[in-house]
Amino acid sequence: MPPKKHSVELVKIFDTTLRDGEQSPGNTMNLPEKLRVARQLESLGVDIIEAGFPIASQGDFEAVKKIASVIKKSEIAGLARANDGDIDRAWEAVKCAAMPRIHTFISTSDIHLKHQLRKTHDEVLKIAVKAVKRAKKHTPNVEFSAMDATRSDRDYLCRVFAEVIEAGAVTINVPDTVGYAIPEEFGSLIAYIRKNVPNISRTTISVHCHNDLGLSVANSVAAVANGARQVECTINGIGERAGNASLEEIVMILRVRRDLFGADTRIATEKIYPSSRLITSITGVTVQPNKAIVGANAFAHESGIHQDGLLKNKMTYEIMTPQSIGLSKSSMVMGKHSGSHAFRKRVEELGFSLLDDELKKAFQRFKDLADKKKEVFDEDIEAIIAQEVLRAPDLYKLIDMNVVSGTVAIPTATVEMDVEGKVVKDAAFGDGPVDAAFKTIAKITKTKSSLLKYAVNSITGGTDAQGEVTVRIQENDTVVVGQGAHMDIIIASALAYINALNRLEHAKKKTGRGLYQ
Repeated sequence: MPPKKHSVELVKIFDTTLRDGEQSPGNTMNLPEKLRVARQLESLGVDIIEAGFPIASQGDFEAVKKIASVIKKSEIAGLARANDGDIDRAWEAVKCAAMPRIHTFISTSDIHLKHQLRKTHDEVLKIAVKAVKRAKKHTPNVEFSAMDATRSDRDYLCRVFAEVIEAGAVTINVPDTVGYAIPEEFGSLIAYIRKNVPNISRTTISVHCHNDLGLSVANSVAAVANGARQVECTINGIGERAGNASLEEIVMILRVRRDLFGADTRIATEKIYPSSRLITSITGVTVQPNKAIVGANAFAHESGIHQDGLLKNKMTYEIMTPQSIGLSKSSMVMGKHSGSHAFRKRVEELGFSLLDDELKKAFQRFKDLADKKKEVFDEDIEAIIAQEVLRAPDLYKLIDMNVVSGTVAIPTATVEMDVEGKVVKDAAFGDGPVDAAFKTIAKITKTKSSLLKYAVNSITGGTDAQGEVTVRIQENDTVVVGQGAHMDIIIASALAYINALNRLEHAKKKTGRGLYQ
């Protein structure tokens, strides 16, 4: 763990969403989409935008050139292999930028030299130096990357870096190209480079970490702790294979733990979430719910203990505010783990003022429902309160109901009810399962009312949604409405009908004509 620092140093953010991120399977973008992303990255405060690989195709060249012409506040980098053709093509693409950069690279690991390049250490060194000198003729802003640096011989790597810095590279990049390193190892590599490259003070050390072992962000911040001052990353961590280091995670680590790292970025963090959503909408690649910073669950709380703590002080279970990344607020997910404190708070937010015994009754019904649903929504809670608290005192209560229906079976309902404390059970046939249930309930209650309206709505989306049933009944001049909600629509219908009958009796009581007299 790095020592605590008092001064704050700037870490540049080099975003490669449009190059490394875009070239991974499923993430291809057209020119208008790339421009939207580039403008968003500029607004986000990204220091360097790697707009593409100009030699790769005419389309990529045109995209980089167009981005370079419209972006004014961020440097625009074009990637180039260490050869004249790539470097010249990259310059043609970025030369109209307000702040152009050429980013050239070649492998330095023995495994790449032997099996891919089939060249010696000295040959690769000469190619690297020549490439930087070529790029330097176009622009003073040249970055050199030693591909597969983490599997390279350290002394050879330092020798290459020293020579390319002498040739004019103002940024040297240390890529963990295949995501092989672990944080302690990668941090020590950066420290080794700082100690053993004699002219290192003339350049900025950059890192580009891949996520094959899930350590790209950890490796990146370990590098920062050891002196790296540029991090190459992507929005949502998209990129080759398992992806790149995630921009939002790196930025928020440095912001939240600035006391520890003594480093920060220029990123406007409140634009992080909109940037993440933009990439998702363009690529169609969704972010996993439990992803740090921008995942759907990153600021969602269901545990009763956590909800209770948050209601008392946000800092108990949130180390950053949702507003700091562009969300309006954190969310209290009402589910089976939620406690009474969070339930009371949500009820109050919905505009209800309940007595303690009413709240207790509603909370028990909420817990029963939460055992059956993944999430209980506000509309569910409103339905619970309407059923359990706000409705008239019950003369009739449903105890049990069984309905048989099908393509050949005659719809039959068997209903057991509590009528003024007495258990009554009966059965009836109907034209359908709801009709059979209503006829049985009518037999048990001996109601003389007629059904005027029957309506069904889904309270929320999803296959586990509660169905809400509304019925309107009339007896003589009295018309009442009943509502019921349940995941089983037949039960919801029965509850709505019984609710209406109870309201009818309550209304009759007021006029002296009902069973309550």
